[in-house]
Amino acid sequence: MSTTSQPQQDALLPTPVLVVEDEPLMQQRLRMLLQQLGYCDDALAFSSNLAQARVHMQEQPIALALVDLGLPDGSGIELISELRSADPGLYIVVISAWSTEDLILAALRAGATGYILKERDDLEISFSIRNVLRGGVSIDPFIARRILALLPGSPPLQDSTHADGSDDAAVSLSRRETEILQLVGQGFTNREIAESLFISRYTVETHIKNTYKKLAVSSRTRAVNEARLLGLLP
Repeated sequence: MSTTSQPQQDALLPTPVLVVEDEPLMQQRLRMLLQQLGYCDDALAFSSNLAQARVHMQEQPIALALVDLGLPDGSGIELISELRSADPGLYIVVISAWSTEDLILAALRAGATGYILKERDDLEISFSIRNVLRGGVSIDPFIARRILALLPGSPPLQDSTHADGSDDAAVSLSRRETEILQLVGQGFTNREIAESLFISRYTVETHIKNTYKKLAVSSRTRAVNEARLLGLLP
């Protein structure tokens, strides 16, 4: 009985799927989540940059696209616009570490039907993809709050800028975040950091996620490099 129901379930999923993501670990994570939704490997295509994604677009139509914004050869927003022009009914979900208002709005205007942050857990990302596949528009709660704040009459977000209008607050790390990021830069694992600082591993992971958000990055190496460029780390 299960052998006949499984193909029917898979047939309901729009295929093929194009995942545009340059981080290998994030590619593996998305592959696993899509497999859990019922996709087989043959239905999944992965691109690490815009050029590869455009080749896939020329080779065959795409039914679902998961797109990162920060790609090695340009912005994912360009690709979203091209995908939407090629197929007005295409499902397009942004899965990115970027959470600035201009990029969020640009992605939605280009045609994205969902926007979720990479820092969310697997269940949240899976739920967002499911929601889009059912015809909904899935927006990360953090992003939705920022968009609502842009509406006339809404109070400004207090944690994004200083009173003088500068955006230094977006890239200022707390003492603990700086301490943890220094250990990350030295090659310590989350477990080793937790043992060194006598805090839980969950606390370490939370601080690292907050650091990713502030620096608008999606990996440990990028976080350390960006922090050094900004003078936040020696």
